[in-house]
Amino acid sequence: MGNLAQNLLDTSAKEGRRAALRMGDAVLTYDEFRDAAQRVAAGLQARGVAPGDRVGLVLPNVVAFPVLFYGALIAGAAVVPMNPMLKAREIDYYVRDSGARLVVAAEASGDASADAAGTAGIEAVIVDALLPDMLMAARGLPDAVGRADGDIAVILYTSGTTGQPKGAELTHANLSGNARTFAETLLEGTPDDVIMGCLPLFHVFGLTCGLNASVLSAASLALLPRFDGATALSLIARDRVTVFEGVPTMFSRMLHAPDAERSDVTPLRLCVSGGAAMPVAVMRGFEQTFGCVVLEGYGLSETSPVVSFNHPHAQRKPGSIGTPVRGVEVRLVDDGGSDVPRGEVGEIAVRGPNVMKGYWGKPEETATAIPDRWFRTGDLARQDEAGYFFIVDRKKEMIIRGGENIYPREIEEVLYEHPAVAEVAVVAIPDPDLGEDVGAAVVLKPGASATADELRDWTKARVAAYKYPRHVWLVESLPKGPTGKILRRSVEVPPDVASR
Repeated sequence: MGNLAQNLLDTSAKEGRRAALRMGDAVLTYDEFRDAAQRVAAGLQARGVAPGDRVGLVLPNVVAFPVLFYGALIAGAAVVPMNPMLKAREIDYYVRDSGARLVVAAEASGDASADAAGTAGIEAVIVDALLPDMLMAARGLPDAVGRADGDIAVILYTSGTTGQPKGAELTHANLSGNARTFAETLLEGTPDDVIMGCLPLFHVFGLTCGLNASVLSAASLALLPRFDGATALSLIARDRVTVFEGVPTMFSRMLHAPDAERSDVTPLRLCVSGGAAMPVAVMRGFEQTFGCVVLEGYGLSETSPVVSFNHPHAQRKPGSIGTPVRGVEVRLVDDGGSDVPRGEVGEIAVRGPNVMKGYWGKPEETATAIPDRWFRTGDLARQDEAGYFFIVDRKKEMIIRGGENIYPREIEEVLYEHPAVAEVAVVAIPDPDLGEDVGAAVVLKPGASATADELRDWTKARVAAYKYPRHVWLVESLPKGPTGKILRRSVEVPPDVASR
């Protein structure tokens, strides 16, 4: 497969005049997209970026993101995408852990990125949302640097329930293969398609199924930097969007947007949902209101991401994550790694060309996650007689807030830094719109004082806005196991919080 960026060069050679990227009134053709990415590659090379170096990207869904992403790949670099809502301390960790050579950020993330880069002793380049002129060489359009299938293209940071975030190493073959499988077997994309680009490109779902699949299909990607249900519906009508990809919260917000039933969504031919479980009521309501079939699937950062899906020409089962995609195997195993009987609950284990190379710089964690070439997902599911999988629970205690993954340990660590906090447990709070929200039960140190509002504000100032606990309550003690470990699943949520 070689360098993932070769897909852009090949598509440009065939469909160069077609619209590749749209954002508002701005449109880049595939030829313009290719030229801009090649100039970025030349600019990075002029700054000393060599094949295998890591380049941090801190941008929302703006035209500059795809240009920078493919430009970095053309130069042979590996990309470290980051949420533009991250604070300096979070960016600092990603930059230091990945050993990034430089970090590129949009203006809104400029201060946090510059602070983090300064601490790490590397350069921060602040670019415009449309074209990253500050990083584009005036001349020189280099070919894609040759890369092996097993070379790292992207390092995506994902946290576990313990320890610091881990960088999932996704190779050129991982990402190119998964994008091609999605484009050919699920999207069935053509150059006439317009794909809604509202899934964050700094997440693997948006990166693979949105950007990379669009490039492979020579389709147009209509970018939406900040999601809003009514705005998304108007964008579908204006840009004649044929494929909508989103997390369940996005579907819900479109369904409940003002005048949703009068929106012109006639161009839509396919809707794809992932990132969290889609409530069956939302799926049925969306399909009834907008007349478009929703295909639900499942994946993770470590699997590039697509593992399974309700396929377009097969039976669709609402509430199911479908069956494995082409080339991917899925088993349900017990704690010892043995298969569980059909119909019983087991942990999802995945094997295939989509499974990551490993966790960056963490061989022990890699060996634990992939002990026998089968990646242990931490998600629990059952399989019916027809082979369809149904998620029943998460073995990991991750919170999914509107499609964003939030890891309790990370938020707890921030709260523990408050001088009044003795113990804390961060847990999921059911939310009708977001699916889950973040809650924190806190025990104060003897003689110390702090209010719930103070603790909420303390956390809000130190983590990305989507992560901080909206619900904080003080307790005398937290439930613990025999070894003294705090049992998050046994934390009692106050009635006034649970009923909000």
